[in-house]
Amino acid sequence: MERTLVVKVTAGSDAPERCSQAFTVATTALAAGASVSLWLTGESSWFALPGRAAEFDLPHAAPLPDLLDALLAGGTVTLCTQCAARRGIGPDDVLDGVRIAGAPTFVEEIMADGVQALVY
Repeated sequence: MERTLVVKVTAGSDAPERCSQAFTVATTALAAGASVSLWLTGESSWFALPGRAAEFDLPHAAPLPDLLDALLAGGTVTLCTQCAARRGIGPDDVLDGVRIAGAPTFVEEIMADGVQALVY
């Protein structure tokens, strides 16, 4: 059975190490062959916008734009509906490949058989 990893990242530039860990774990799982779904919530919501990941800098960490590109290419990247609304982000604002969805979709993903969910 293929394993699925759902990673919800709540941190952005406000907690850079936690943010970077979430993206790193998600892309590592993707590279290992897992199906990966990354949820951008809270301050990480800003990374759904073009150019915002390039503004993130953490010494000795993989570049966030590279990690995000890998996840967009091989996994699913979702921006939380409420988080987007609170920040004035609409569907036309986000990077190609980012979907906007809410709690019902998140719960459906994490309740499926063979799914591991992590929250950072």
